[in-house]
Amino acid sequence: MNRQIAPIAHIKSVFPDKFGIPRQSGLVQNLQAKIIFEKPYQNMDALRGLSGFSHIWLIWAFSKNPEITEKNWSPTVRPPRLGGNKRIGVFATRSSFRPNGLAISSVRIEEIYADPKLGPVITVSGVDLMDGTPIYDIKPYISTDCHPDAVCGFQEQTRAHHLKVSFPDALLAVIPKSLQQGLLDVLAQDPRPSYQNDPNRIYGICFDRFHIHFQVANNLLTVVSVE
Repeated sequence: MNRQIAPIAHIKSVFPDKFGIPRQSGLVQNLQAKIIFEKPYQNMDALRGLSGFSHIWLIWAFSKNPEITEKNWSPTVRPPRLGGNKRIGVFATRSSFRPNGLAISSVRIEEIYADPKLGPVITVSGVDLMDGTPIYDIKPYISTDCHPDAVCGFQEQTRAHHLKVSFPDALLAVIPKSLQQGLLDVLAQDPRPSYQNDPNRIYGICFDRFHIHFQVANNLLTVVSVE
């Protein structure tokens, strides 16, 4: 029997759009976000026992993607880390363009508390979700979820490289101190698509309420303005 599912919560994060979001959960541990529950699920009893776990799985949806149906879905996609040219089977990737548009993220629990207006709130770190993303389920991460001998296919050859970051003190001072390290870590992960490598181009990401503009040359990312 088919049953339509509805979000149980949504995420409150520093990413108003998808450009610049870490490509996987856990890559930037200094990024924190809050899980805000929808009204039917604002009950602390639903989180009873969760404080005994360090991490949780979030099952969520790529809510801003075009609708994909049985007629217009594609069996292959172009992963950005392969230059955006080589096609790989959609089920061998974590591409957002997939039949049901569902995703999973493993995040660390930082705090669980009851807000007078919002009800239960979970603060988590290591997030890779855009602000407002609907969450359809939460499950505790357990030790058997870890497989040290796992083989990771083409991902083994496309591990994200790190950039050195030059962020002038006067510009960094515009960012609240609580957000500075998370932003520096996001920039170091190189938010550009792998096929874009123009040293003269100025790129931009939205982070919290700020617009960060930067250039990249010789493995050095230089922030040129903050608005």
